[in-house]
Amino acid sequence: MEHKRIDDAVFSDTGYSYTLSLISGKYKPVILYCLMEFEPVRFNEMQRYLGKVADKTLSQNLKELERDGLIYRKMYPEIPPKVEYSLTERGRSLVTVLDGLCTWGIENRR
Repeated sequence: MEHKRIDDAVFSDTGYSYTLSLISGKYKPVILYCLMEFEPVRFNEMQRYLGKVADKTLSQNLKELERDGLIYRKMYPEIPPKVEYSLTERGRSLVTVLDGLCTWGIENRR
């Protein structure tokens, strides 16, 4: 079987590459899954769900997901500050993708 070589420039223009650029990493898929299941979620709740994750790392991932329009950050004018995260419509459109990953994992777990 002959394997074709994929040119990096061609791959970077694919929808697959774009999607991965938004959701790749150790925490982003888990953050999105958490919001899909439990939204809205507060920062501390998210931290407990993810396990051992540094504040800075979680904060950075949340900022990137917000920047990319996948999650919404709602801040309440309270003391102490209350912040909740939820999926945007764009983020909700990824639910079928994430569900597909879950289904595949269930069907192919060994």
